[in-house]
Amino acid sequence: MDEALPSRTALRVALRRAAHQIYDSPVVFSDPIAVQILGKRYAEELSLTRFRLEKPFSVGLRAFLVSRSLYAEANLARAVAAGVTQYVLLGAGLDTFAYRNPHPQLRVFEVDHPATQAWKRELLQENSISIPGNVHHVPVNFERQSLDTELERAGFEMQAPAFFAWLGVVPYLTLDAFRSTVKFLAARPEGSGVVLDYGQPREMLPPLEQLARDSLAARVQLANEPFQLFFTPEHIREELSEFRSVEDIGSDQINALYFAGRSDQLGVRGASGRMLCAWR
Repeated sequence: MDEALPSRTALRVALRRAAHQIYDSPVVFSDPIAVQILGKRYAEELSLTRFRLEKPFSVGLRAFLVSRSLYAEANLARAVAAGVTQYVLLGAGLDTFAYRNPHPQLRVFEVDHPATQAWKRELLQENSISIPGNVHHVPVNFERQSLDTELERAGFEMQAPAFFAWLGVVPYLTLDAFRSTVKFLAARPEGSGVVLDYGQPREMLPPLEQLARDSLAARVQLANEPFQLFFTPEHIREELSEFRSVEDIGSDQINALYFAGRSDQLGVRGASGRMLCAWR
């Protein structure tokens, strides 16, 4: 991505989360700040985000983005119930959890590229969203700074367990960058966990889904944030071999969990997108 500009894909994700609050009924992921954080600046773009039913993969993408936030926060609640008091969002974008956090004992660390984080903080101020005292913004330029150094500088306790959300990031990484972060996560104390999402390789997909992937890939390429990294479930499990347990779910399981019995067409489509929760 352009180092001087905030992430355009982070905005697209936020627009879809906000659109879910407005256009889908019933809402499966309630986020009272999703629309507010976009404010007047992005009101027009939000008005154009309602999916068209003749575009099933657009419907499916919104469902996937909504369900991955729900999946992450459900597993976070499990971690908090087990005593975890640190939550780290790797590539936080415009995620709003920190500003509606139901766990008063939980410290939240938002890690992101400096330009994206500065843009988010502008939106928070612009739209009168206060930053709680238990929230720590951690700008990290991964080409020049290390994640562990910057987290520790922000007050993160390396010797205490933590839960990590690594959403919407893996496809944009190199394999080396992915492995470097996994090494850091695998070194966390017992009781730590991570939720991430990933996409399967193009050749694993049926023809229509390959075309949908190509269209999405072209759009993120235009935003100068190209896709780079894909995994099969077998391959990513090998990469996470140092974790004691791994749950990996695809569209059928996601739809059964979050979209069963709906009268509209909201639901995850295809085989590409998968979500995973791993525990130390």
